[in-house]
Amino acid sequence: MPLPSQPLRKLGFLTIGLFDEADPRAGHESTLKIIELGERLGFDSAWLRHRHLQYGISSPVAVLAAASQRTTRIELGTAVIPLGWENPLRLAEDLATVDLLSGGRLNPGVSVGPPMHFDQVKDALYPDTADAEDFGYGRVSRLLDFVRGKPATDFSGVEGFEVFSDRVQPHAAGLGSRLWYGGGSLRSARWAGEHGMNFLTSSVVKAEESEDFAEIQLSHVRAFRAAHPDGERARVSQGLVVIPTDSATPGQRAKYEAYAAKRTPRTATPHGPARMMFAPDLVGTSAEIAERLYAHAAFREIDEVAFALPFTFEHADYVQILTDLATGLGPALGWRPSAQG
Repeated sequence: MPLPSQPLRKLGFLTIGLFDEADPRAGHESTLKIIELGERLGFDSAWLRHRHLQYGISSPVAVLAAASQRTTRIELGTAVIPLGWENPLRLAEDLATVDLLSGGRLNPGVSVGPPMHFDQVKDALYPDTADAEDFGYGRVSRLLDFVRGKPATDFSGVEGFEVFSDRVQPHAAGLGSRLWYGGGSLRSARWAGEHGMNFLTSSVVKAEESEDFAEIQLSHVRAFRAAHPDGERARVSQGLVVIPTDSATPGQRAKYEAYAAKRTPRTATPHGPARMMFAPDLVGTSAEIAERLYAHAAFREIDEVAFALPFTFEHADYVQILTDLATGLGPALGWRPSAQG
């Protein structure tokens, strides 16, 4: 097994937080318990996906507000909030509030583009302005400005008994440096770097210069850092679905292998006009997965990861996977768990 160029510095995980429509509280509670477990196991970060009009967490910022009161150390992120569904000013207020409640642990990840199935939802989401909405990078720029404390209005001062601010309140100092962009193209990687954001590499990428997923992801890492003021020190987190089986039961192993096998064919070639490529899922013992990661071109140039939990597994499966990530795979990659407190 080749030695890594440097130990893995930060180990995180990502979950979608599925729930049963008949009992949605149970699924949300399961997600909170998984985050609490992640803190106990020493993970550096926990990330939530964002799903609208589905049976997954639609409001990760609200869930992370709850998680901030049930944890003390672990960083809390979103991967990612699709800004096409959001008003940047209102989102900035929510993010700053949760960051303060968490003690400065929030790591919001965002992306741009029209909302999924926009033609079907635009009348509900933007009944009067659908054709005028900007779903490009300008939406991120507005959010960055509001979070970083630039004026949102030319009015401030006292009016009657009320005091008004010209910038978003509360202002969370430091949050502006913890904003992430989730991108799957060279253009997005460069834009995120030029605007001083952190970068979440995607497990779904555009096949622009290659049809090898690892090479594509590596090109994004390098393009981002080349454009970022911090250069090689700019923060990048790699996203892959990783399922260690060290302590899995035979039934769990069979389920994990079947899950990956069903998804593997989609990783062979680019899909659709945008030539999208999917990352292969990594299933096996911690030693086997570590060897595959050390051979992964992009992994060799990062020191942070947010490994994704599969969408459709049970709570007990996530407990087993997280435990093996923290006690087996993480140490095999040179990572050391963070201390409680």
